[in-house]
Amino acid sequence: MNRELKPLIYKLAWIFLFGVWMAYLESTVVVYLRELYYPDGFSFPIKFIPIQMALIELGREAGTIFMLIAIAFIAGQRGWTRLAYFMYSFGVWDIFYYIWLKIFLNWPDSVLTWDLLFLIPVPWSGPVLAPVIVSLSLIYGAVIVLNLERKGIVFKLTKQEWGVLVIALVLIFISFILEAPKVLKPAVPTIYHWELLIIGEVIGFIILIKAIRRLKRNQSK
Repeated sequence: MNRELKPLIYKLAWIFLFGVWMAYLESTVVVYLRELYYPDGFSFPIKFIPIQMALIELGREAGTIFMLIAIAFIAGQRGWTRLAYFMYSFGVWDIFYYIWLKIFLNWPDSVLTWDLLFLIPVPWSGPVLAPVIVSLSLIYGAVIVLNLERKGIVFKLTKQEWGVLVIALVLIFISFILEAPKVLKPAVPTIYHWELLIIGEVIGFIILIKAIRRLKRNQSK
């Protein structure tokens, strides 16, 4: 193995394990919640839980994100490396969350099964495949950025690239919250806007490739 590559592989391996076992803890909490509120199996419409429990659940979700941010700050030295490690750990955690639920509950039935994904700031919902696609993209982007940084190429986006990337992220975000009014009624969400996810993913990929080419071109001058 390349000696320069070894430290990056080492960090990614440990963060991978962190994400896997953090997903285990997260999924066990969901197993307990479903046993309490969905003994016959989770399905929409959602059941409203006591306000105290709801607040605790919101705190758990926020705590999960803060833990992923913390591990990113420990692993990374600069803004983009920290963001990349966060993206990587988030992606691993999210994918293995569903893997553990499949092991524990034999759920979801398929990658197109709908799930209540997140509650902050409004309920996120969609087929399981959608967040998995996002997570795979995050892992891919993170590894690309970290490998560039390892080679001494400081990853940067221009203002224009940032603006377009934000649009892509907003489109993906909207795809997950468009059914929030139905979830809160409560009713059964029925339509996931795949076109928004696909457009956002394609834009993000184009921005990444464009930035990489620009940075490599600048380095070769």
